[in-house]
Amino acid sequence: MFGDGSKLIVVGDRVLVSPSQGEERTREGLILPASAVEKNEVQSGKVVEVGPGTPMTPPTEVGEEPWKITEPPSPIYLPLEAKVGDQVLFLRKAAIEIQFAGEGYLIVPHGAILVLARDDKEEISEVSFREEDFEP
Repeated sequence: MFGDGSKLIVVGDRVLVSPSQGEERTREGLILPASAVEKNEVQSGKVVEVGPGTPMTPPTEVGEEPWKITEPPSPIYLPLEAKVGDQVLFLRKAAIEIQFAGEGYLIVPHGAILVLARDDKEEISEVSFREEDFEP
């Protein structure tokens, strides 16, 4: 088991997926046990957490003396397309299986995700502005 169950932070361009469990049926109607489903090249699951994205360094302004740059630039992240709650279909061989807080998860690189399924209805949260938010 990995971790003590307090918090799990996904880094980089990785996605934490809760794999779909259970049996699947073939076209002929035969029920496949979970052990046979694990041998498939692709697998489905639900996105539980996503990393910040692919890190990219911002272009630095190069002056006359580029070796005198004192502060390293902070990374900028190219966001991922996957969001928490999406159903994903991904390449099984690219996934890494972990146990965290007694539950099984898969860490999947964003590049191994083949397709996403998402609800079209996005919840619109009501935005409220307070006067104290705009004081200098």
